[in-house]
Amino acid sequence: MIIAIDLGGTKIRAGLVDGSSVHDIIQVPCNASGSEQDVLEQLYSLIDRLISPEVEAIGVGVPSVVDAAAGIIYDVVAIPSWKEVHLKEILQVRYGIPVSVDNDCNCFAIGVVRYGEARGYEDAVCVTLGTGVGSGIVAGGKLYRGVNTGAGEIGCIPYLDKDYEYYCSSRFFEGKGTTGKDVAEAAGKGDAEALAIMSEFGTHVGRLVKLILFAYDPQAIVLGGSISNAFDFFKDSMYRELDDFPYSKSVERLKIHRCQTDHIGLFGAAAICD
Repeated sequence: MIIAIDLGGTKIRAGLVDGSSVHDIIQVPCNASGSEQDVLEQLYSLIDRLISPEVEAIGVGVPSVVDAAAGIIYDVVAIPSWKEVHLKEILQVRYGIPVSVDNDCNCFAIGVVRYGEARGYEDAVCVTLGTGVGSGIVAGGKLYRGVNTGAGEIGCIPYLDKDYEYYCSSRFFEGKGTTGKDVAEAAGKGDAEALAIMSEFGTHVGRLVKLILFAYDPQAIVLGGSISNAFDFFKDSMYRELDDFPYSKSVERLKIHRCQTDHIGLFGAAAICD
């Protein structure tokens, strides 16, 4: 049994992962404007409610750069006070059990491969489309983090006049004076303008898929994040963008899924404890 924690700037979720099930889920608003110790106290409070002799490890996913081996978190943008937090050491000393810490997108990726839509695949790239664009890479069944846990930062790659994150995240819709949620709701009602915006968005996502194919050539790409819920409205233009990809077999064999597995962040946080 593992205590899994999904730490974000808006909320902190924790639960007990036991095999293929998760239970006793707790969620609290994150005190993101508080001090480093304030946020640590929130973590302690959640863990204290879940800890028992049956718990073998703690896994934590964090939206930031992480030295996964040492369990050190650096410069959490959503939690300004967290500049350098030696979370693995802190929690291991307090609770006396193994602790694993990783970037939340890496947790998402290994969670999807172990528990979700990429089960059975050895090579997958899992992409979150939300406030930003994040991704985790699984190669040969194992997370590929890079030297500084920075592998997979495809959203930062320059594209058109900005980068892929701008065109494949909520920022794309903000640039049009709206939100992804509002556009998706209007598209669901058949609104022509909303459908056109979603089609344009799908074109950009299709080009991101091309980039992934050139760089990683995976068996599967799994899309997560809030905007992936609108997949049905942008998938056609996304696939059309792949028509001119020079390696037709790569496209033919590629599987693209939308993540629909509940609590995948918690499952992923547990999976990094292996």
